[in-house]
Amino acid sequence: MKKILFFIVFISTFVSCKGLEPLGKCYQNTHNEKCLKAAVNKIKIGVDTAYVKKILGEPIDFGFDYRYLVETTSKNGCPMGAVFHIDEDGKIDQKWFGEICE
Repeated sequence: MKKILFFIVFISTFVSCKGLEPLGKCYQNTHNEKCLKAAVNKIKIGVDTAYVKKILGEPIDFGFDYRYLVETTSKNGCPMGAVFHIDEDGKIDQKWFGEICE
């Protein structure tokens, strides 16, 4: 019985984590690196910044890019997170996940 219950929980978690919105909720609730990295991979270039905010929550807004941090740091002691560069039309034209050393 325990194996069946574990299998059901595992499958439902795996299926729910494949969608972008559950990944965004996971990041917003935990600031988990895996959730944010997976969400970055699923967010398409060309989307509006309002969509990114809807999925990931309020960013650190530099005007020309949005940044979302996780609770870990790199080997260099730099914050880790996602950067979404914003073009002149308010759309995402570049995105990446990694260390943010400046």
